[in-house]
Amino acid sequence: MKKIILLAACLACLVACQPAKKDMYTAQYYDLFDTVTSLNIPAKSQEEAQELSEKIHDKFLYYHKLYDGYHNYPGMDNLKTINDQAGKNPVKVDDDLFDLIEESIDRYHTKSKEVNIAMGSVLKIWSDYREGFEAGADFQDQDPHKEHSQAKLPPMDQLKEAAKHTDIDNVVLDKEKKTVYLKDPKMALDLGAVAKGYATEKMGQYLQKELKMDSALISAGGNVRLVGQPLEKDRKTFVIGIQNPDVLSEDTQGSNVLDTIKINDASVVTSGDYQRYYIVNGKRYHHLIDPKTLMPGDYFRAVTIVTKDSGYADFLSTTVFLMPYEEGRKFVDSLDGVEAYWVMKDGQIRYTDGMDPLLTYHRQSTEEAE
Repeated sequence: MKKIILLAACLACLVACQPAKKDMYTAQYYDLFDTVTSLNIPAKSQEEAQELSEKIHDKFLYYHKLYDGYHNYPGMDNLKTINDQAGKNPVKVDDDLFDLIEESIDRYHTKSKEVNIAMGSVLKIWSDYREGFEAGADFQDQDPHKEHSQAKLPPMDQLKEAAKHTDIDNVVLDKEKKTVYLKDPKMALDLGAVAKGYATEKMGQYLQKELKMDSALISAGGNVRLVGQPLEKDRKTFVIGIQNPDVLSEDTQGSNVLDTIKINDASVVTSGDYQRYYIVNGKRYHHLIDPKTLMPGDYFRAVTIVTKDSGYADFLSTTVFLMPYEEGRKFVDSLDGVEAYWVMKDGQIRYTDGMDPLLTYHRQSTEEAE
């Protein structure tokens, strides 16, 4: 069900009011990519903002449905259609789905193998256990910070059996016909590590190029896409907070922001162990699964990536989260126009040289302190 809440924006860090003609308005969507999506857009009136927000929502919802691997939709061949036809038939898909799959495969071969979109069979097992389905329960309505008495881990032999069906080379693309075929009938694609960022980038380009907006902000879970710069004359940059992983609720003591990033016309994307998880025997098990171990990555609390393209940032944040620090640092330093901020398991921080001038508080990196 579509649900949009529209407010005149009065947010400390994100508001940008232009006295002359336009104000910034905030719309919130609750039916996109299993997260709350917020949108800050300029409009001459609340009526215009409402009209724009509905138009934007409808386009965003198209991407949500297209990349959904769990539900079918009338009149649409989406990711689930491809998975349903594994080992049977090629599926002709929209360019937006074909291009994302093609790009993800290319990055797997040329950038890093930490993100494998053919891991669907393994990720489905983890999802079922995390949501409680394997225990005959549903954990979704329970406090995520507490352990459920029926929570348990998936057996490793079950994960290893599923991992036999994750060969990305069994994904056959026909660029001319725009078809996708999975040769292995037991394999499945999962775009969870890349779809939200890719869709957010598409929406940022839509606001900028088609709706001619020179200032806007999209926040979809851990994905933030900035369009242009703030409208306020006395504000030179947007200011985006880096979440403190240790502050998960109002009951937790401390600041919920470790630092803030000052930047325009860019993307800020975070992957962390606090976003989707469940607790078994007192330990948190999150949704970022390492294809080498078939277990949740255990190097960091969070990794934030800053770069131009939100889709690229989404891919990189997961990739770097699943790499040891030294390997990830070397990888990020080899990339042009990419900066990173690590929250280590002990709460200490590290960041690339180019991140420092973007930060507000300039907390000393633990590398500098050593």
